[in-house]
Amino acid sequence: MCKLLKASVLSDLSDRSRSNAQVAAACCRVENSRKPWVRTSIGFLFCFTLFALFCFKKMNTETTTLVSLTEAMERVDHKLQGLEAQFKELDITKDNLTQKFENHSKILASQAAQDELWTAVLALRFTSVELNILYSYVIEVLICLHTRVLEKLPDLRRSLPTFTSVLRRKVKNQRIRVAWESVLEEIGLQEGDAAALCAFFLAHGSEADHYAASVRRTYVRDVTFMITSMVKHWALRDGLLRAVQVVEKGKAARKP
Repeated sequence: MCKLLKASVLSDLSDRSRSNAQVAAACCRVENSRKPWVRTSIGFLFCFTLFALFCFKKMNTETTTLVSLTEAMERVDHKLQGLEAQFKELDITKDNLTQKFENHSKILASQAAQDELWTAVLALRFTSVELNILYSYVIEVLICLHTRVLEKLPDLRRSLPTFTSVLRRKVKNQRIRVAWESVLEEIGLQEGDAAALCAFFLAHGSEADHYAASVRRTYVRDVTFMITSMVKHWALRDGLLRAVQVVEKGKAARKP
């Protein structure tokens, strides 16, 4: 009896052991069947995390690069604006210097021309009679200029008593300057002619005498030829020739 009971118990335990072993094996199979999916999921999550970190880092790098590039462009733009302002200042300075240089060149050229004119006037080699004849034409033209300017400016007659006062005040007074230029044009003279006649008058006026037209014809029949052959400086020669023309035309105009 005892043997039968023992055998029954052992058989029952053996069955339970096999059943537990089967359950354990099944659990292992289930667990093993789940492990590849879990490993795949974990790998995917790991790769995704790495990719996300890479993208985030790249985005941060690109953002930093973009900000740096923007700042660099702003600095370059600021420098360009500064250079543009400097170039504008340089252009203004260049224009001012060019204008000053041109004005200075004109002044130097005018001074050189005046020096040449005065040298030519002082180098004239006329006899006293010839000098008096030329002086007579010159003084008559200068008187004509002064008289005609006063005719155009009757209200300024008292303030322009001499020819020198006209020359001095025409520089700053526009009315006098306009009247002066108008008179020169009317009688056929230019500014250079007037300057040459003034230089001749200042150089030889103190030592010359005025001859009337009848006396002039007695001494010299062709004053134009005398001037052309004796005066070599073109500005002085042209001024004296035009003075003779002005006087002769004025005398011819008064004939009946």
